[in-house]
Amino acid sequence: QVQLVESGGGLVQAGGSLRLSCAASGRTFSNYNMAWFRRAPGKEREFVSLITRSGSGTSYADSLKGRFTISRDNAKNMVYLQMNSLKPDDTAVYYCAASPGLFRAAREYGYWGQGTQVTVSS
Repeated sequence: QVQLVESGGGLVQAGGSLRLSCAASGRTFSNYNMAWFRRAPGKEREFVSLITRSGSGTSYADSLKGRFTISRDNAKNMVYLQMNSLKPDDTAVYYCAASPGLFRAAREYGYWGQGTQVTVSS
């Protein structure tokens, strides 16, 4: 099992960048595929990105590919989401999640962080 804590959110101007971090505690971090999801005001939680156990494979929501980059450092039990060219529509609470499988659906993830707020002003 693993505990997840996100950080790095904040207020940024449109066109700016942020890097979110997810710190994991647990002895089996490298056994999990990791993902980022987000939930904007008035919208359902949506898939952002995932990364495989070793970090060799990644996947992104089509609308975000090219702007966001997911990475992980298993030695440090950390997952990151680099967000560039941010838009007001990116405003949301961003969540880190862990799963033993490869999924894009939130229901398949058994471990979640508390979320970190990202606000992009116009």
